Amino acid sequence: MARVFMTGSTGFLGRNLASTLLLRRHQVRALARAGSESRVPAGCDTVIGDPMDSASYRHLVGTADAFVQLVGVSHPSPAKAPLFRSVDLAAAKAAVDAATHAGIRHFIYVSVAHPAPIMKDYIAARSEAEECLRISGLNVTILRPWYILGPGRRWPLLLMPLYWTLGAWPPTRDSARRLGLVTVSQMVEIMALSVEQPPTGIRVLEVPQIRAASLEGHSRQFVSAQ
Repeated sequence: MARVFMTGSTGFLGRNLASTLLLRRHQVRALARAGSESRVPAGCDTVIGDPMDSASYRHLVGTADAFVQLVGVSHPSPAKAPLFRSVDLAAAKAAVDAATHAGIRHFIYVSVAHPAPIMKDYIAARSEAEECLRISGLNVTILRPWYILGPGRRWPLLLMPLYWTLGAWPPTRDSARRLGLVTVSQMVEIMALSVEQPPTGIRVLEVPQIRAASLEGHSRQFVSAQ
């Protein structure tokens, strides 16, 4: 049984992950903003704080085995570029500070597949967060999905014929695999496995590992943000 501290438990991915961890008999302490407590999945130990300000909650992290950082802009798009630094990156930096202060053994961060031809500001913010983790000294699992399918998030399925074509053509095969679509259930499973099998050092999981829900064959070499 692992003790997990989580930010973003009221969001699309966080609600599913928290519920799954509880079903697997792990303990989940969930950070929520004041007024959002009712949206935290039942069974979590809810604590109140500002995910952008580590001083507001780092004393509440406790003796967790894993820290899962999931705060970010919902439905990211190029129009939301300024928010990627003021929300996604700010929350990630606060989480790294809180985890370091609390002596957390394992930090789990959902980044994004890169490089990619679009969403450069989003990738830049997530890459900077990865760099913060690299220099933190924490044991880290970084997941790099491109797009997560789920309720209200199915329009990319229209691109499946294009993915099949690109995946079959050798010059674009690697890009098609790296930028492939994953489901929320695949993300939840690989994150739960990451909680249960923490790494030593930095573990990077790309789309193929996420789809396979496997920790085998992961990248052990961290690539610094450029």
